[in-house]
Amino acid sequence: MSIEDWINVIVYDWMWGTPLVVFVLGAGFYISIRSGFFQLTWFGKAMKRAKETLFGQKKDDASNAGVLSSLEAMSTAIGTTVGVGNIGGVATALAVGGPGAIFWMWVSGLLGMIVKSAEITLAVHYRVKDGDKEAYGGPNYYMKHGIGEEMKKPKLYIILSALFAIGFSLSYFINIQTYTVAEALESTFNFSMMGSAILFTVVLYGMISGGLKGIGKIATFLVPFMCLFYLIGGLFIVITHIGTVPGIIGQIFSNAFTGTAAAGGFAGATVKLALQTGMARSVFSNEAGWGTAPMIHASAQVDHPVKQGMLGIFEVFVDTFIICTMTCLVIMCTGQWNSGLDGAALTLSAFESGLGVVGRYILAIGVFLFGITTSSGLYAQIEVVLRYVVGESKAKKFALAFYKWTYPLPSLLLVVIAVAGGLSGSTVWIISDAGVGLPIFINLAALVILTPKFLALTKDYKARFLGQGKVDPDFKIFYDEAQDKVAKENISKEV
Repeated sequence: MSIEDWINVIVYDWMWGTPLVVFVLGAGFYISIRSGFFQLTWFGKAMKRAKETLFGQKKDDASNAGVLSSLEAMSTAIGTTVGVGNIGGVATALAVGGPGAIFWMWVSGLLGMIVKSAEITLAVHYRVKDGDKEAYGGPNYYMKHGIGEEMKKPKLYIILSALFAIGFSLSYFINIQTYTVAEALESTFNFSMMGSAILFTVVLYGMISGGLKGIGKIATFLVPFMCLFYLIGGLFIVITHIGTVPGIIGQIFSNAFTGTAAAGGFAGATVKLALQTGMARSVFSNEAGWGTAPMIHASAQVDHPVKQGMLGIFEVFVDTFIICTMTCLVIMCTGQWNSGLDGAALTLSAFESGLGVVGRYILAIGVFLFGITTSSGLYAQIEVVLRYVVGESKAKKFALAFYKWTYPLPSLLLVVIAVAGGLSGSTVWIISDAGVGLPIFINLAALVILTPKFLALTKDYKARFLGQGKVDPDFKIFYDEAQDKVAKENISKEV
């Protein structure tokens, strides 16, 4: 077998094999059933909360612990999820798994809404303040405080936390953003892959130089603009091909259970391959269960974890059901999905087919914006894991500085390897899947274990803000005593 064939076997037969796919679906269904399908019954409340956050109808209380406002946290998180996965990732799912992969992407997204809401809620609840009095949290923190301390299972916490940190750190070495941006710039403006990659790396250094606070402020400006930028162009193409949409929807649903025969440049796909690629691309794009978004949201200034957790429902909805679906429709209604292209090149070709060369230019610029916000957001997320690992040791300052100045380099190296090895875009995307499987598996296991805490927090939120049930004055909104006291004082003023 070729190197690319071996990569396929390792990722899709081992890392994204049947056990992980079953566990991802099972965990999502478990939390959905236990919460009464919270993502559906609370969908309206989540949209209202997102609207209030986006348009500043409710100001964040700066007295609450946090580095970012709720808007900055949500913008940074969306900027990380809405990225090249929506452009190159969805295109690769179609090119490898066929139209049926999109159905499984939707299923994963539906379950992902509750998963992301739960992980954000738990991350905010269990967050801690560092030596600079800034709040940080994420999977390692809710594993330590929730499983290790509250549930008194220190050995289990140590195993889960160590495996998650190891698995998530792979994102430092395997980062698809620089490659996808370089691919888009090369095919559109005829820049060299290496020249494009170096340009992107320089801009990324500038983006991360301001730290988490700086990233939050830039994301607040860029994210709404880039989402509208992309959606308007895509919507125009879909409207001009509206007659093909019913047939496309039918094809997506039928191929999800029958597979897709070879056609044109498409090699054909089984149901299993459609399911695996659809779910892998969904998780990579919306990041539900990966443990990334909680690291950003844990730094939000908010007085109740569930308030921030509801934004996870909004994020997955926007990412998967609006932007990823738009990409899929554009590629299919222009007839490009079985052209033999993959990755960003496929989406660029579809936009050019629908809008002419201007469409290709628009998308290439969009890929650059998506890539830079995703890369900088991922930088902030890995920093949270690093802070957890080094703690308040003497090595903290050196470790954070070293990480900041080396973070963009492995992503640049991936471009060098891809160019030198002549790897296809789909193969590079498959390599990126290798860095996702382990942290997802570990994080979902922790979420299943801590589901009772998530349910207790939603129950408390209903009592305090919706008047449903009796408020327990002894219930801890935040695990940290000082944060809990401040939050309760702020809530009493608000209510």
